Amino acid sequence: MTDMESGGYIPSISLVREVSRRIIDEVQRVIVGKRELIENVLVALLSNGHVILEGVPGIAKTMMARNFARTLGCEFRRIQFTPDILPADILGVYVYDSNTGSFRLRKGPIFTNILLADEINRAPPKTQSALLESMQERQVTIEGKTFSLMRPFMVLATQNPIELAGTYPLPEAQLDRFIFKLKVGYPTEEEEVAIMKRMDRFDEPTVDPVTDRETVVAMQRVIPTIYADEKIMEYIRDIMFRTRRDNRVLLGGSPRASLFLLRASKAKAAVQGRDYVIPDDVKALVDPVLNHRIILKPEVELAGTSVHQVIEDILSEVRVPA
Repeated sequence: MTDMESGGYIPSISLVREVSRRIIDEVQRVIVGKRELIENVLVALLSNGHVILEGVPGIAKTMMARNFARTLGCEFRRIQFTPDILPADILGVYVYDSNTGSFRLRKGPIFTNILLADEINRAPPKTQSALLESMQERQVTIEGKTFSLMRPFMVLATQNPIELAGTYPLPEAQLDRFIFKLKVGYPTEEEEVAIMKRMDRFDEPTVDPVTDRETVVAMQRVIPTIYADEKIMEYIRDIMFRTRRDNRVLLGGSPRASLFLLRASKAKAAVQGRDYVIPDDVKALVDPVLNHRIILKPEVELAGTSVHQVIEDILSEVRVPA
């Protein structure tokens, strides 16, 4: 590792690739299949981003998040979001200490490395908004006093796309703070049998830490050093501008989406052992970055067109740099 003027240590690309491989392999000791999903969660973490995992109940979203954090050697907390949860239940609250005659902060579960916001869309908007500052600024403000959060810090939120009763859809400002929305699907026929064999036991299988918090933070420092040619940036720009000009789209990708796509593409390159971005890195991540940001016109949705179809069409139309 080499010391950088910006502070901290920068590991080599080969180390990032090796640690990334160990993380993914270790999580897969418990989670059957879903290797691309696990890699994308790791890419988001290295990009200093947050993720929404969307899928029906019973497909191991929570188990994956818990074991992912354990593999990293990081602290993990879970918040079960409900309609009556309050911001103080997430951030913390000052309580009176009778021994000292003063108030002290009882920190909430947000003071961790990996925060699982389970069924985030069940919380009312006021509680959802309590996460905004932490996700953007990596800090929280409680009764006028600001506290920095631990590093790394990542929100892994889950939501059920089917059940709508008792839910509060996330506002666009909240959704935009998530670098990815990842769809968690059903396993294949072979994977379903493998899941039953692996999980039909008294003790739930567990993973071991393969790295530590300091190494993860150091790996995050690598991402800005990955080279992205100007042609790659123009490719990302062209994709975003096409989303804004498509006559089926009401709201296209923002400049923040462009930045997130660039940063995530760099992280994907690093995970694969490269110190430069290629167009395939970008193409692989366009859908996770844009599927929760693009809003289609109502008549287009009523006609049965999906956001995924629009993204695929746009990718086929935009020229890929040589």
